[in-house]
Amino acid sequence: MTEAQEQATLFKWAAQPSIRSKYPELRLLHHIKNETKEGARQVAVDRQSGVKKGVPDLCLPVARGGFHGLYIEMKTAKGRLSPEQKWWLEELKVEQYRAVMCRGWREAAAVLEEYLEG
Repeated sequence: MTEAQEQATLFKWAAQPSIRSKYPELRLLHHIKNETKEGARQVAVDRQSGVKKGVPDLCLPVARGGFHGLYIEMKTAKGRLSPEQKWWLEELKVEQYRAVMCRGWREAAAVLEEYLEG
């Protein structure tokens, strides 16, 4: 699966009634637009609007276990973190967020469950 497919599958998992009833906080899980593929003009518009390279893909703004929230950078089995992505994950950790890279939707689901169970 592509990274986008993995992410879409994670959101399908999170929307299941059995999962949503166990973890209602997942209603706050969202994708952060941090990439542009529509050309130079759109890249310029996005930069002016505050889109930043390397920001993690997903955010769960729910405090747990001493963290302010959870950020997830999604990757495929062979995906690698860019220098910007590494920087963001480290900086978010400094600011007391849990910030992780997950390979595939199953790993991300496991991280979400573990985080919400505190």
